[in-house]
Amino acid sequence: MPLDFTTIDFETANNAAESACAVGLVRVRDGKIVETFSELFRPPVGYDFFSEFNMRVHGIRPADVANKPKWRDVAPNLIDFVSDDVLIAHNAQFDMSVLAAAAAAEGLTLPEIAYACSLMMARKSYSLESYRLNAVAYAAGHEEFNHHDALADAEACALIVIHMARHKHHVDDLAELMALTKQKLKTL
Repeated sequence: MPLDFTTIDFETANNAAESACAVGLVRVRDGKIVETFSELFRPPVGYDFFSEFNMRVHGIRPADVANKPKWRDVAPNLIDFVSDDVLIAHNAQFDMSVLAAAAAAEGLTLPEIAYACSLMMARKSYSLESYRLNAVAYAAGHEEFNHHDALADAEACALIVIHMARHKHHVDDLAELMALTKQKLKTL
């Protein structure tokens, strides 16, 4: 398996996993970013209120999504973009729970998706005080990005995985990186 994967990052309107309001995806082929996808959208009905805390974190407000597509209209495009790639997120437990919960809130069926967590890989690759996305991105040489912007965070995740593979473990293969960081693919 070459160094091919897609990274994902969600932002949510509130603390409910179902409240997805933004997504960023970054496709990597042979260790290079080749394509991106990002979208602001309206969260599923019932989960569409924006908490002050979340608005302070990511800056997305109800007016920003008022004229955007609904999550149920964006989800198929997201699935098409991912195709049969391994999906990687920094703290994958969060992003995979958002994907699953938002899909369930709209009655959407997801295909089987293999995924991995760059946070867990980073813990086996770097010696840091914090493994938050911005701290690991800094360690990987990606110092300036708009943290909590879904696309910027997905790009940071991609660059972290590439850096771990090439500069920390000297491999050009996702399966080798997973083995060296003692990680196994999970399935959503």
